[in-house]
Amino acid sequence: MLDVLITVDVEIWCGGWTDIDARFPDAFRRYIHGPTAGGDYGLPYQLKVLSDHGLKGVFFVEPLFAARFGPQPLAEIVGMIEAAGHEVQLHLHTEWVDEAREPLLSNVAAGKRQHLRYFSLDEQTILIRKGKAMLEQAGATNVNAFRAGSFGFNRDSLHALVANGLPFDSSYNATLMGPDSGVMPGTLMTDPANCDGVTEYPMTVYRDGRGLRHAQLTSCSSAELEGLLWQSLEQGRQAFVLLSHGFEMLNTAKTRSDPVVVQRFRRLSRLLEQRSDCFRTGGFAGRQQTAPGVQHGPLSSPLHRTGMRMLEQAYRRRYG
Repeated sequence: MLDVLITVDVEIWCGGWTDIDARFPDAFRRYIHGPTAGGDYGLPYQLKVLSDHGLKGVFFVEPLFAARFGPQPLAEIVGMIEAAGHEVQLHLHTEWVDEAREPLLSNVAAGKRQHLRYFSLDEQTILIRKGKAMLEQAGATNVNAFRAGSFGFNRDSLHALVANGLPFDSSYNATLMGPDSGVMPGTLMTDPANCDGVTEYPMTVYRDGRGLRHAQLTSCSSAELEGLLWQSLEQGRQAFVLLSHGFEMLNTAKTRSDPVVVQRFRRLSRLLEQRSDCFRTGGFAGRQQTAPGVQHGPLSSPLHRTGMRMLEQAYRRRYG
């Protein structure tokens, strides 16, 4: 049995940092609800598809925007996820720190610090504590896992998580900042393992004949995802961690659905439902911290699937 973690980063962006108070209501509608002429394809759509197939998703919700716009929008997000029976976990994009109406830190440096790793251990500890409190005040239950925005964490982040009673992290991405994070130095982390009191669940990564990629709904074809899932099962891996976002069913402009990605999501959901004897979806609530395990290295996908995905992605860009 392979644990499949369908992780969805839920975040809101206003298209820049000017006039954000005026832009926020529309940004919230587009990034969260995803209205189109054919119906809503944002977060409620993803929740419904998962629930219809008896699957459980992990929604890493970014709460720091609420320090600017108030608690109600965050409570709406948390409420719809919890009501649908899925899991709310903590996600921080530190670009919001200097936008707070009341300072989140006592000495916020001028300008933005894009990644959590740019903050000291004490600052990271404070931000994680306040972000977790925001989620809990918005109604989140059993918050016990974290993901840094843009995967921009470091080893200090793990110590900050321990200080806040969070035993799980999913910030390690071998295709981005994972290798220089200081977590398991000298090892390309591809499988769950303990480090400094935290169990790390890294992004699933694979080689496609052109380089190293992480498993993400918008950047992998259905054939690639299915092949990687079966390969993970055959190799006896502990977990498969898939990335998505609350707005990934939409085109880049957030004006209509992306039929290719919608089809991928529905096809993946059907597979996971039909083969529940092989694949088990779930989250971090109630999960035990893992014992040290084998690092298998990246998965692999044949070149012909890479070629087919590139054609599919070209079609999306042309007609998206």
